[in-house]
Amino acid sequence: MSRTRFALGVAGAALLAGAAFGVYWYSDDGRRTPAALPEAGPPRALEEVRFQDAAGKTLALSDFRGRAVLVNLWATWCVPCREEMPALDRLQQKLGGPDFEVLAVSIDRGGGADVRRFYEQFGVRSLAVYVDPSAEAGFKLKAFGLPTTVLVDRAGRERWRKVGPAEWDAPPAVQALRNFVIVTQGEK
Repeated sequence: MSRTRFALGVAGAALLAGAAFGVYWYSDDGRRTPAALPEAGPPRALEEVRFQDAAGKTLALSDFRGRAVLVNLWATWCVPCREEMPALDRLQQKLGGPDFEVLAVSIDRGGGADVRRFYEQFGVRSLAVYVDPSAEAGFKLKAFGLPTTVLVDRAGRERWRKVGPAEWDAPPAVQALRNFVIVTQGEK
C-alpha cells in the first residue's frame, strides 16, 4: 500500500471517529443528544440527487422543493444508523408534513425489500422507504461516512450537515428544526 493511500485511510478513519464521538450531553431520559445543532449556515448549492421510492419510482431531491428536508444517508448494516433510525422516525412523527420531511435514503444494495424488513424489525412507521442501491447520493452529497445527515432548505440548498448519529427527536433538536422550518417559510 502506498504512503498516500495509507495516509488518506488514516485521515478518513480519524474524521469518522471524530464525527461519531462528537460532543454530546445526556438528557434526563438518558438519550445521547448533540451538544448543539449548528446554526443554519449560508446556503450551498447541491448536485441533483436521485433515489427510488418503495415502488421503484425514481425521485430527485428537487421533487421536495418547497419544504425543508432532513436528508439522512444510512444503511441497514450500519450500527450507528440502526441506533438513530427510531429517533428519525419519531422526528418525522413530530414535524413531518407539508413544510418538513425526514428523507431517510438507504444505500443498501438489496433495495426497498431490505429497508422494509428493517422498518418492520425496528418499528419504524413514519418514514417512507427511499433507497439508492448505487450509493451515488453519497458521492453527490459528499458524505464521508454513515450516517450523514444534511439539512436542505426549501430552495434545495444545503444549510448544514452532521456526520454520525444523533437523537434527532430530543427537545433541542426538534426545536432547532422547528425554528428552521418557521424561519424559512418565506423562502418557497
